[in-house]
Amino acid sequence: MAEKNEFQITRVINAPQSLVWDVHTKAEHLSKWWGPKGFKMIATKVDLRPGGIFHYGMQAPNGEMMWGKFTYREVVPKEKLVFVVSFSDEQGGTTRHYLHKEWPMEILNTLTLSEKDGKTTLIIKGTPINATEDEINTYVQGFKSMDQGFGGTYDQLDEYLATL
Repeated sequence: MAEKNEFQITRVINAPQSLVWDVHTKAEHLSKWWGPKGFKMIATKVDLRPGGIFHYGMQAPNGEMMWGKFTYREVVPKEKLVFVVSFSDEQGGTTRHYLHKEWPMEILNTLTLSEKDGKTTLIIKGTPINATEDEINTYVQGFKSMDQGFGGTYDQLDEYLATL
């Protein structure tokens, strides 16, 4: 059961666990599906190790740029990633959400994968860290929007996997 400040999604993906791992950890795959619908990935860098980062830049349909990063804390190949998600600048520095000034600067995420009958169950749990009470409240109020955002992102993953 999720804690009150914890966002969680579960998705069953019609692909083996090893492939789902690869599309979450390799730049050549992430650049094809990661991010909100309609955004174009223009830069990706993945250094998959504790202390390493996934740094990316996306262009919105209106041409505006957005940067983000994952800082990896734990990497258990094909099973688990623990990482801190934050907005960033082009150089990889941590920044505030470009639209929400009260959004937490850091979200600790845990992604787990398990396989059954050739399908992979993916679970992502996220909770703010080093956040103020106002930032935590803003995060919790964003759960519905995050559900929609992750839903669209993982729809794109399903579409991408169908091409492999």
